Amino acid sequence: MSIYPVLSALLDYPEQPLLDALDAIDAALEAVPNGAFAARELAPLIAALRERSLVESQEAYVATFDRNPRHSLHLFEHVHGESRARGQAMVDLLDEYRNRGFDVATNELPDYVPLFLEVLGLIGEQEASALLGEAIHVLAALGNQLEKSESPYSGIFTVLCELSDVEPLPLVGAPVRDMDEALERFGTGADGVEPLMHAFGASHSPQVVQFHPRAEFAAAAATTSARSRAACAKESP
Repeated sequence: MSIYPVLSALLDYPEQPLLDALDAIDAALEAVPNGAFAARELAPLIAALRERSLVESQEAYVATFDRNPRHSLHLFEHVHGESRARGQAMVDLLDEYRNRGFDVATNELPDYVPLFLEVLGLIGEQEASALLGEAIHVLAALGNQLEKSESPYSGIFTVLCELSDVEPLPLVGAPVRDMDEALERFGTGADGVEPLMHAFGASHSPQVVQFHPRAEFAAAAATTSARSRAACAKESP
């Protein structure tokens, strides 16, 4: 059994089926490799979901991910911001999904992390490890931001870092999303002028998540997450 569908479900917007499945999630963690480590890291999140009502869990989720751009669950937003490059990166990622026999049957963008994790759970172990390794730098950076905010969701990203064979590197030239963040990072210039939103210096180059074409994978069991269970529909031959 793969742990990725479990992580996908926990990271998705909480609905009642997820809360009803928490005991099953505990049991699933006992059946996967490194399950004890994962259970320990995920315990604060699972406990919070048990203690809160559905509405409280949903409010906490929105406050964590929808109201803080630094916690965005869209991979390429952390790499490209709102530039045109983000659109092309998502087209390339969508092609990667389709090349592996999947079509995104949801309104979510292809770089939505729960969807990405769901795909990892549906493909072969080596394929999943390779794709995770390409995205781990962004995932680790997102996890660090969540940890700074003392969010129980940070445990999901700790588990992902443990699963990856690739050592996460700091993002270079991560996009600035608003002027307050630009002022915090760069301060004003010597003349008191606010910094340019895109000014990172000539020595910085963008950190890009690449998804290169690979061989076709053997069909895996179709396990789905709580909210996006129809997100990755196997294409008809």
